[in-house]
Amino acid sequence: MSWGTELWDQFDNLEKHTQWGIDILEKYIKFVKERTEIELSYAKQLRNLSKKYQPKKNSKEEEEYKYTACKAFLSTLNEMNDYAGQHEVISENMTSQITVDLMRYVQELKQERKSNFHDGRKAQQHIETCWKQLESSKRRFERDCKEADRAQQYFEKMDADINVTKADVEKARQQAQLRHQMAEDSKADYSSILQRFNQEQWEYYHTHIPNIFQKIQEMEERRIVRIGESMKTYAEVDRQVIPIIGKCLDGIVKAAESIDQKNDSQLVVEAYKSGFEPPGDIEFEDYTQPMKRTVSENSLSSSKEGKPELKFGGKSRGKLWPFIKKNKLMSLLTSPHQPPPPPPASASPSAVPNGPQSPKQQKEPLSHRFNEFMTSKPKIHCFRSLKRGGATPEDFSNLPPEQRRKKLQQKVDDLNKEIQKEMDQRDAITKMKDVYLKNPQMGDPASLDHKLAEATQNIEKLRLETQKFEAWLAEVEGRLPARSEQARRQSGMYEAQTHQTVTNCAQDRESPDGSYTEEQSQESELKVLATDFDDEFDDEEPLPAIGTCKALYTFEGQNEGTISVVEGEMLSVIEEDKGDGWTRIRRSEDEEGYVPTSYVEVYLDKNAKGAKTYI
Repeated sequence: MSWGTELWDQFDNLEKHTQWGIDILEKYIKFVKERTEIELSYAKQLRNLSKKYQPKKNSKEEEEYKYTACKAFLSTLNEMNDYAGQHEVISENMTSQITVDLMRYVQELKQERKSNFHDGRKAQQHIETCWKQLESSKRRFERDCKEADRAQQYFEKMDADINVTKADVEKARQQAQLRHQMAEDSKADYSSILQRFNQEQWEYYHTHIPNIFQKIQEMEERRIVRIGESMKTYAEVDRQVIPIIGKCLDGIVKAAESIDQKNDSQLVVEAYKSGFEPPGDIEFEDYTQPMKRTVSENSLSSSKEGKPELKFGGKSRGKLWPFIKKNKLMSLLTSPHQPPPPPPASASPSAVPNGPQSPKQQKEPLSHRFNEFMTSKPKIHCFRSLKRGGATPEDFSNLPPEQRRKKLQQKVDDLNKEIQKEMDQRDAITKMKDVYLKNPQMGDPASLDHKLAEATQNIEKLRLETQKFEAWLAEVEGRLPARSEQARRQSGMYEAQTHQTVTNCAQDRESPDGSYTEEQSQESELKVLATDFDDEFDDEEPLPAIGTCKALYTFEGQNEGTISVVEGEMLSVIEEDKGDGWTRIRRSEDEEGYVPTSYVEVYLDKNAKGAKTYI
């Protein structure tokens, strides 16, 4: 089957068909190009989706990814990122192997089609020219034959007429002969042109057109084969990434299978375990027994002979309120309620024999304060809410024991890493110095002494810092209940336990002599109550310092809630004067109280440019 023989007269239709074939090829190229754009867009959206749900660095979300379910989700996000990469590979391969190749082929195809149809039109023009020549010679031969026939008829007419001269007859005869000769010449020319046209026409329909149409047929068949190969490549590009996409999906399945609910539950215990023991049983208080109270203006005491013993459940006392902040109780017990004394008249309080008079408590029975505290509805907070505003203490004392131990252990590990880093840097500087000593032309050894001393100083500073945190860690581990052997092994080099030294804040807040009328035994019981209650909140974060103050005079804090200061002493201010003439200060973490505002010079942080003095 050949287009040259079968379609010899369908030049125009073949031209339209081949143009349609090129249009189809360009349409397929456009389809593949849009597919690559879709793949790129899809990959970009997948990457953005994966990035959107990635945990943010140094955030709470990053801490949550220690759970196996969150780790599996993170693995899923990473696999989706790889999955998106395979779609980018599809786009790149389709662009390079199909789109670019076909676009170049289309340009070549258009050029070849143009050349073939140009040759066809040239052959058509040549045969048309030959046909025109044949028609022209044919018309000329026909005209000459007619004129020769008229000339012959005229000659015969003149020759038969007796009235015509002989000269006219001769002239007519010569004209007839001339026309006859011209007709013979036209006949010969027409015959020659006719033969040549027939030859050209035969070559046109049997040689030129078949050859041209054969080339066009081959070109069209190559186009069809090429588009078929491109479709195979299209499928093969997708098939090549299927194994990798399958691995991505297998990774997601493997991550899902790695989820361990028991392990997550254990991590929750480790994350939120406080280390507190549950409160013990509350002992029955028998109110049928007579309790002798000495009615006094400011005491809850009774005589030594008839004083009933205050019971708080033995070891469980102080654990009745593990979620209540101790500041409420201590403020009820210790806050001064009377205006402070005026400052001494002399330049130094030492000139006054007895010093300034301590503030006296209002005549309010202490039992009323206990009743107010016990009847007030406590707010149950989670351990996170125990943390008050302000900076986090360096020893993490605001956290529950177990959480504090973990934070301290983490801090110690970080410090050890920093020490190792500094030691490596020091060793590197030492080696460089040795090289300089052996080869002075490479550098001055003395130039490294400063860096070496700085590295050594940093190591010593980090070691001191580590020892401080190790001491706090040992203290916490000694305070916590006995842990399993595995947990002890996890603590590494910090297994050694130290004796716990706990300073009871209540000792700094004992009721001064003369403030109340109760006996010494009753005061001791009050101290024990405050001490046990404070022990349960040793890890609570202290109030943040809002400034500093300087003692202008010596003050002997003898009443409940006050603190003694020495002239010239610098202390931290934790609560401003609320209008009652008292300022709350702190000497250390466990020693704080009230002093008369007129006895100190206060420097608040908000007025750092100038000191605010209460005189």
